[in-house]
Amino acid sequence: MHKRRLGRTDLLVTQICLGSMTWGQQNTEADGHAQMDLAFSRGVNFIDTAELYPIPPKAETQGRTEKIIGSWMKAKGNRDKVILASKVVGRTANSWFRGDRPSQLVRADIFDAVDKSLTKLGTDYLDLYQIHWPERDIPWGANPTRVGAVAPRADAVGAPADETPIAETLAVFDELVKAGKIRHFGLSNESSWGVMRFLAEADKGVGPRVASIQNAYNLVNRTFEVNLAEVCEREQVSLLPYSPLAQGYLSGKYDHGARPQGSRSQLFNRGQRYETPNAAEALLEYNELARTFGLEPALFANAYVSSRPFVTSNIIGATTIPQLEMALSSVDVVWTEEMQKAVDAIHQRVGNPCP
Repeated sequence: MHKRRLGRTDLLVTQICLGSMTWGQQNTEADGHAQMDLAFSRGVNFIDTAELYPIPPKAETQGRTEKIIGSWMKAKGNRDKVILASKVVGRTANSWFRGDRPSQLVRADIFDAVDKSLTKLGTDYLDLYQIHWPERDIPWGANPTRVGAVAPRADAVGAPADETPIAETLAVFDELVKAGKIRHFGLSNESSWGVMRFLAEADKGVGPRVASIQNAYNLVNRTFEVNLAEVCEREQVSLLPYSPLAQGYLSGKYDHGARPQGSRSQLFNRGQRYETPNAAEALLEYNELARTFGLEPALFANAYVSSRPFVTSNIIGATTIPQLEMALSSVDVVWTEEMQKAVDAIHQRVGNPCP
């Protein structure tokens, strides 16, 4: 399990990061502990969570995931062995995060979020604290293949009067670093413009430099490569890709319209991002390609993400131990030029059907 530097920081994170969003909903506390035990026994040192989790977000379950991680670290006494990342929600009308009111990326809301996360996790600091999604009015994921009208600037006519300026938000993270509550700052579901604006403000001395970005990246969504790959390479911002299996659609279990009992799509009907026109055909083609190389589709898809030169740590997710075993073993797959050419040939025809 190789380690790679997170941005320009002194943190060395493993090439696999353990995602946690199913703990507390699809998975029990015991399941979450078992997954962390297995991952760390294989050399993983990096866990990603969020105040939002578990998924799907609900008032009655919000925060359970962080509590599960906290109880595991307390039982193991291993906080110093864990590189721990969490996230604050972006702008949302969901009122359960802040006590029956909407939330924005302003000082009171960010401090409320981080203090609650620290309490649930049973720690006094986070190694990486990320904005889960921008406050700006932009498409989810921030990297669509098509856009209509671009939202105006916050100071322009027609823009939201209460849109929080990036400099104001970044200054809050500066306070958190100085207070010792967080060590480093990251983004998620952000665009190339957003990353560059945060970097520009940091260069002015407003706040901490962006260490990482967490965006979706997989075989059916390579939009990160369009602009963000160059931004992150030149600016030394680490990519922490999520959804390497496209919410399970690149595991093969949903091929030909199947909906296995107990799967996320069957339980929650939240797979619309991977049910766009032509997505089923593209997913099936990648899954069948994996089998021609003698690999399970899930193993192939995870190995592809981990093999990309611009990926720092692949955020894997699992609901069962066998799924986790397969995801962890993806680091042992030798990604060949033949595999890459075959993947690129499909991508040339189908593009990014699931941005």
